[in-house]
Amino acid sequence: MQNQHINKLGYIFSDDCDCKKILESAFSKGADGIINDLIYSGLRGRGGAGFPTGLKWKFAKKEQCDTKYIICNADEGEPGTFKDREILTKVPRKVLGGMTMCAMATGAKQGYIYLRAEYKYLVKELEKEIEEFKLVQKELGIDFNIDIFLGSGAYVCGEETALIESMEGKRGEPRNKPPYPIQDGYLGKTTVVNNVETLASTMVVFRIGAKSYKNLGTQEQKGSKLFSISGDSPREGVHEIELGMSAYDFVKEFGDDDTKAIQIGGVAGFCVPRKKFKTTIIGTGNTTGGSTMLFNSSRSMYNVLHNYLDFFVEESCGQCTPCRIGCQQLLKGIEAVKSGNKPPKYLNQLLKLADTMNMTSKCGLGQSVTNSFTSIVKSFREEIIY
Repeated sequence: MQNQHINKLGYIFSDDCDCKKILESAFSKGADGIINDLIYSGLRGRGGAGFPTGLKWKFAKKEQCDTKYIICNADEGEPGTFKDREILTKVPRKVLGGMTMCAMATGAKQGYIYLRAEYKYLVKELEKEIEEFKLVQKELGIDFNIDIFLGSGAYVCGEETALIESMEGKRGEPRNKPPYPIQDGYLGKTTVVNNVETLASTMVVFRIGAKSYKNLGTQEQKGSKLFSISGDSPREGVHEIELGMSAYDFVKEFGDDDTKAIQIGGVAGFCVPRKKFKTTIIGTGNTTGGSTMLFNSSRSMYNVLHNYLDFFVEESCGQCTPCRIGCQQLLKGIEAVKSGNKPPKYLNQLLKLADTMNMTSKCGLGQSVTNSFTSIVKSFREEIIY
């Protein structure tokens, strides 16, 4: 019997979405009505932070600024995540519609799609979609322009302020917060940065209604979400799941009958061992990026962790010491324990270092190293020691 959380919805990739009709309905509510419906729906960002979308738009609307910008964060650099690419390929109009709705709610006149450099092949088709979408905007009397900005190939530019630095022609490094982009964003102006799936989901909210959307999911996370599923799974790919599914049911649906761990949220997320499957809820209490990697008993969790740390060492922007040096020391540390050059108890010192990185790193990259490192070391210590 198919699990109730799986593929019952199909909201994101449905082809029956009349963007013009949805925007007309939303615009009839006015800016405050749009924002209030989004807040009521409970939609949170579908990137990494999970900030309430309606509140972000509300704060942007209140800012007294002569120029405002909307940026679609399509810098999908989290390993194991490929859902945003699918959205931009299959239903780009929903993203353009979400950006336009945000413009209506906040008063912005210019929008940008910050597109991952590796997705350059999508530019031609996206430009065609944008040009055709201008007809919809014209019919609705909307003065809002959308352009594409190609990213620079850095993982850290998925962080909204590093993304903005990149757009301004600077090195992609996170800014100090506050001020936040809502207050001081692109070119010093009020800027709303939303993930691809977040913008597409706003169109879903106004297609099925805020109340219906609110009735999906859990108390903490409302609605449905796309998950990029990879690893030891017979059903790899992008699947839409109602939030609230247990890891146990997730493994029954997507595992290979020998799943020993799930990495939820990409390398920046948490590794959930088999013993915690029944108590872990997918998409709540962990990062919301959507990457889910399944590992069976044939996989060495030491090798998995080593690959993750290799990635973090390479992708750290080097701006702050805790991340720049910490990532290197964690990698060297597990290598030393594995080779026998350090005793097993040295892992305890590395866990303390990870905690320090979490508290003192400037942005989410350094802070999130502790997620995968700590969860793997604590749950699979024996695979690192022996």
